[in-house]
Order: sequence, then structure tokens, then C-alpha cells
Amino acid sequence: MPTEPDAANIVELENVSRFFGTTPAINGISLNVKRGEILGIIGRSGAGKSTLIRCINGLEKPNSGSIRIEGREISNLTESQLQPVRRRVGMVFQHFNLLSAKTIEDNIALPLKIAGQKPEQRKKRVAELLDLVDLADKAKHYPSQLSGGQKQRIGIARALAAEPALLLSDEATSALDPETTQSILELLKNINKQLGLTILLITHEMDVIRRIADRVIVLDKGEIAEQGSVWQVFARPSAPTTQSLLQVLTPQLPEAIANRLSSHVQDDAVVRVKISGEAAKRPLFNDLTYATGVTAHLLHGSMDTIQNQPIGTLFLQISAKDQSRLKAAIDYLTQNSDATEVLGYVSGDA
Repeated sequence: MPTEPDAANIVELENVSRFFGTTPAINGISLNVKRGEILGIIGRSGAGKSTLIRCINGLEKPNSGSIRIEGREISNLTESQLQPVRRRVGMVFQHFNLLSAKTIEDNIALPLKIAGQKPEQRKKRVAELLDLVDLADKAKHYPSQLSGGQKQRIGIARALAAEPALLLSDEATSALDPETTQSILELLKNINKQLGLTILLITHEMDVIRRIADRVIVLDKGEIAEQGSVWQVFARPSAPTTQSLLQVLTPQLPEAIANRLSSHVQDDAVVRVKISGEAAKRPLFNDLTYATGVTAHLLHGSMDTIQNQPIGTLFLQISAKDQSRLKAAIDYLTQNSDATEVLGYVSGDA
């Protein structure tokens, strides 16, 4: 039996499935998008992201399950019944979808015109939105006169025209260069803070999730593989899909050292330590030496801060000549980290 709507949620999906023939694009998905949060949904191509977002905006009807937008069940609504619901949901696309024959102000005003808003009201709202996205001087321009980043800013402004409760962003930065991507993500975050707008962000890039999302859901083959707060999922990924997606952001042992690793015990052990949260705020090396008498040398690694929490991957070199002392060091690190692993051994200085 479906649960009662929760006023704290803008979107509620309960056991939603969508099949194409006998193949499930999404299979038994349940999730909530909380009012005012930025939820990132990530997965590889074919994971079900596009089908999921099309079900949420009513372009696809699920074969089973419940979808509620602001408490209203939309799964069985007709096209005409969906129109007022869609006005509460703004959409930002990967390739902007601006009308080339219309000026920027006319592109932004289009949803307001369709909704029957008077010209003077449309003009005022368009001016507000152009200020919000910092493109007030582009009102009379055409899309062909704008850069990719400017086009996406206009796409965001248009999506906000009808003052939606929810903004759906479908790979909104995939066609942009890194610097422009950063500026668009900062804009979305500012809009989230200033307007209290709820954002559901579909992406295949973990770096986008890291920079902007409060919470992340990882999709794999149409099902939820993992979910949680961004910093915790990044620090302690449990699903193989998540671990694979994070590889591009996770420091790797330098090739020159990796090529020298041996499984046979030699002079020094090379140890990978993953650390986060409170444990990452303590003086790890000093504590290790104090507790075990063992000195570790830092070979490589990095620390990051996500949602005000430190997260790091460190590669350490520890003497393996005294196996009992090495074991004590590994035991200590294991107890005081998210994960500790001896990768192999090297002879001499690494």
C-alpha cells in the first residue's frame, strides 16, 4: 500500500518501474527529493537516468509504482492534467534547447506567454531573471550570439520563469568546458540558496556531484546501487559501480612506484590509507608513531573537503624489516581509517 505524502518532500517515488518490452530501464526505484536540497543522481550510460527523469516530469509513464510531485500522484494523469504539475517543474537541458529565431528575452518569456501571463508581467519577470543569471545586457541578443555557458544561463533563467518548486537538471554541464561548468554549478548553488529551490541533478560526472550536491543516489542497471550524503559516499563507497565512478577523482599510486611493487616481502611496505571525517582531523603520523613506535613516510596522496568534511587517500611507505612492528602499524591504521591495504613491497627507497 502506498505511503502517505510527506510535506517535507517535493518528489516521492515508490517502487517505480518502467519497461521497454521486457527490458527494465528502471526497476523498483524508491526515492525522495527533500524540499530545498540538491540531490545528485549519477550512473553510467544506460543506468536509467534519462528514463527516471522523464518519469518524474511526466514524459514517460511508469509500468508500476507511484510518483508524487508536491504530494500529488502524477502516474495516471492525462496530458491536460499534467500541465499544471509541469509548471511546478523547471527543466534544464544538456544542449540548451533555445529557439534560435527568438531573442533571449523572448526565449525566457515563452513559458509565461504559454501560461497566459500579461506582457507587462512577462517583461518584469524576464528582467528579474536576466539579473539573476547576470546577463541583463543580452536581452535583445539571439542564441547564436552567445557562448555555451551564456546559453545555459539563459536555459536556467527560462526554467525558472514560472517560479517552479523543482528544477530538473539533465546533464546541464556535459557540453561545457571545465571553467564554464564551474560557473554554472556556482549559479545553481546560489539559486538553491537564494530561492530555496529544490534541484534534482542528473549527471555521469562524480566531480559535479562533489561540487554541488547535498545527497547522491548511484544508479546501476535501473536500480539504486548506493545512496547517502555526498561526503560519506565519496569517503566510503560500498558499491562496485560507485568505486569505479570515483576512480577518476581518487589518487592512484604513481606508475613509477606501482611498477616496482612485489608481492614478496622486501625492505618496505607500500600502504594505501583512506581516511575521512574526525579521523582525518587528527595528526595521523604522530599518533601512529606514538602508539606503535613506527614511522611512516608519505609517498603520495591528497586531501579534499566535501560538505565541510575532510576526505583523503594517502600512500605510505613503512619498513617491513620487522614484521611484528609492521603488523602493529597496519592494525593501528586499520582501526583509525576507513580502509587500509598493503599494496605490495619495494626494495630500497620508493
